[in-house]
Amino acid sequence: MNSEPSDLDGTAPRDLGYAGSVVDKAIEYMAGQNISSIAIASALLGGALGMLARSVAEEAIIGILNNAITSVRNGELRAMADIPPASQ
Repeated sequence: MNSEPSDLDGTAPRDLGYAGSVVDKAIEYMAGQNISSIAIASALLGGALGMLARSVAEEAIIGILNNAITSVRNGELRAMADIPPASQ
């Protein structure tokens, strides 16, 4: 595990690209095992929250989650994924 400071100052850690590649491969593997998208996403989110809980204060986690909520409400995640909204 890297002992660099968290990226709360807005800069990405040096090993972010590598970590992202590992996660992408894990997602690809799980999808190949016919694990549902919601199960994959939920497991990754739970793991990420657990990692944050071991790394930063609760208020920092709340800030991160609030930023994520704002991104969802603003449509930024759909725009990044370039996918149409799910039918309701």
